Amino acid sequence: MKIDITDHRKVSEIQKEFSELFPSLRLQIFGKPHVAKGATPHKEPVSPSYTIGQCRTIHTKGILTITPNMSVSDLEREFGDTYGLTIKVYFKAVDKWFETLNDMWPLRKHNEIAEANLLGKAEAI
Repeated sequence: MKIDITDHRKVSEIQKEFSELFPSLRLQIFGKPHVAKGATPHKEPVSPSYTIGQCRTIHTKGILTITPNMSVSDLEREFGDTYGLTIKVYFKAVDKWFETLNDMWPLRKHNEIAEANLLGKAEAI
């Protein structure tokens, strides 16, 4: 999957594209960090109606390639280092969203586990 990262795109567009490949995962974008690679000023994600330009510190245009075998930590690093965006990946369990448990696991594995939990097959993984 390739996601076009530009200042004018809405957060909701990026989230929708990510969810098309990983339906049991959610990509959340947070406010601008105080300094590069610093803590975010808010614990709450930004509104989906925000533009990407309102959320980031590096205003580089580009195409971000996301693969099922990419780890959560690699995805977070790519968003942060290349595009100045602070993101977190969440998985769905029953009717709530939780931050991923192991950032070294590939996105595919997180999605499979979340899908198994939703289907009541968590013991199979």
